[in-house]
This record gives sequence, C-alpha cells and structure tokens, in this order.
Amino acid sequence: MSVDPSAASTHGGNDGRDAAHKRVLRAVAAQAAVLSAAVHLLWAWPQLAEPADPRPYVFVLGAVFTVLVAAATLKADEYRRLYALGAGTLSAYLLGYVGWHGGEVAAALVGDPLAIVGKGAELVGVVAFLALYRLAPPTNVVVERRNSGGADGSDPRPVDDGGERED
Repeated sequence: MSVDPSAASTHGGNDGRDAAHKRVLRAVAAQAAVLSAAVHLLWAWPQLAEPADPRPYVFVLGAVFTVLVAAATLKADEYRRLYALGAGTLSAYLLGYVGWHGGEVAAALVGDPLAIVGKGAELVGVVAFLALYRLAPPTNVVVERRNSGGADGSDPRPVDDGGERED
C-alpha cells in the first residue's frame, strides 16, 4: 500500500513529529494530564478508607490511565487515536465533575482550590490534545513513515537471531 506524500502536507503532518510547535503541544498536553492525575490522586488518597464511596477507587484508576496516556503522548508516534484518547479522558473528568455537582458547579469550584487546579489543567489538556489531533497526519501516513524507516532513519527490517538484517 502506497501513501501519497502530499496527504501528510494536507493534514498538517508535513513537518514531522519533532516540529517545535508539536513538541511544545505534546509537553503541554502531557503536563496537563499528569497534573490532572495528581489532583485526582491527592483528592482520592485520603478517602480510600471510605468503602461506601466508589469515587476514590475510580479516581486512582483514572489517574493511572491518564499518566499512561501522557507517557504515550511523549514517546509514541503521532497517532490521532492517542490524542483523541487524551482529549476524551480529560473531557470525561470535566463532564463527570459537572454531572456530579449539577447546578452547583461554580459553588463547588469556589470552595475547592484543588478542583480549580484540576479543572484548569483538564481544559488546557483538552485544547492541547485537540490541537495535536488536528496537526497529526492520518494513521496510514504515520504507519507508512514508520515502516519506511521514519524520520530517525532506522532500518525497519527485523533482525534475525544472529544480529543480521533479514531481507
């Protein structure tokens, strides 16, 4: 399967994963996600002893998942699905907060500085992940780039047991 090289340029992917603006957006998205995860852990940890409330357990699992998404954002190729997952996770936190507090969201935020930090980080993270999504080339372009040696010039052919490249 051949990929049209012009497809990358029409989708904002012509400058590659290591373009300065993409590096900045990845750093902002990952930091916002980790900050949101930290806020969730800070809120949940002292309340884990209350078995009647499921939120602390869900928050711990969500925080671990969010950190994994942040790490993948920094290390993986520029996959739109990953960026959509990051934006969706942080959006779920925002919508969950609104759903939990209902019409009293403003009052809940005013009374909880930790929530202000968390919701602010989540908003910034959603914007950064959506910007990365818009700038990333389609998945088939990324896969083709990786299979052809990619930007780092590595040889994509597998290595056999003797350390030789298979042809």
